[in-house]
Amino acid sequence: MTEGLLKEIFENFNQEIFEVGEFRGQLYLILKDRNSIKPLMRFLKERSFNHLQTLTAVDYSQLGRSYRFEVVYQLYSISNRCALRVRVPLKEEENIESIVEEYPSANFFEREVFDLFGIRFTGHPDLKRILLPASWKGHPLRKDYPLEPEEKPEDFLSLKEFKEILATHGIK
Repeated sequence: MTEGLLKEIFENFNQEIFEVGEFRGQLYLILKDRNSIKPLMRFLKERSFNHLQTLTAVDYSQLGRSYRFEVVYQLYSISNRCALRVRVPLKEEENIESIVEEYPSANFFEREVFDLFGIRFTGHPDLKRILLPASWKGHPLRKDYPLEPEEKPEDFLSLKEFKEILATHGIK
């Protein structure tokens, strides 16, 4: 399955692919351009990659790369028992298209990446914070986010005070 799939991918997306490889028995693709993600995902879904296992991001800001982020899509073909990782480099100011149309489960993954990294997904049906309160400032999984931010949302401060009160009664 892998060789035939690779051949098909190259026939259709040769100009958009930066690198193809295999790591620990798993195939991966790195795209050159963020604008090819939606057509590629549609193409892969038609070729039985019907399960989006996860979608996340990595912040490479401290490694001196020409881009800051990489959005990582982990796909799986249930019928062929084959995993595929797709990686898309993004500069800090760039957005990437939402793949919610192709994979509805991407809805929550994209919201999580937006919440924690600040990466925007254009065309997302409801892009808003999912884990942190709306009043939260910043994106905690960015490398430049302070470990102990000076400005904390009121919810966080009241929780910290409540935890201190519980500790005085021996509750951890």
